[in-house]
Amino acid sequence: MPEIDHAIASPEVITLEAVSIDHPDAVLLMHQLNQRLERLSGDSGASRFDAASMPAGRSVFLVARGRDGALLGCGALRPLAQAGAAPVAELKRMYARDGTRGVGRALLQALEREARTLGYRAVWLETRRINERALRFYRRHGYSDIPNYGAYADRRDAVCLGKTLNPEPSWN
Repeated sequence: MPEIDHAIASPEVITLEAVSIDHPDAVLLMHQLNQRLERLSGDSGASRFDAASMPAGRSVFLVARGRDGALLGCGALRPLAQAGAAPVAELKRMYARDGTRGVGRALLQALEREARTLGYRAVWLETRRINERALRFYRRHGYSDIPNYGAYADRRDAVCLGKTLNPEPSWN
């Protein structure tokens, strides 16, 4: 994946790399995310994400690094079966380490581009109602409330959001 320069929003260059979910950097970042979510909501969310949910050619797991190679964050995209026949991807395991700037935006933009490339028409996600920072972030980036789906359908503590993906403009 090409290097993405976010020098305006962040003092460093953010490089995004697609890795397997069992890559040591992915494992470390997801462990840190699990700890953060456990402290925030009492549930790490780890039980709803595994290798089997990431089919080759339909999923991607990205790791964000700084210029010096330091790990900054991660995010994943996978097909969403609960959307029926519609080509919808689910955003999972979004995480930016404390003290970073522009990492979440870089990951989200890259994952949305990947979703378009993979033929998805929309991206859905779930976050906890208590995670106000995440809710503000996603809404600021064009995500709107949708009915709770799948495992979240009857969860009052869950908020599901979605965004329709417009095709990338072609400059022919």
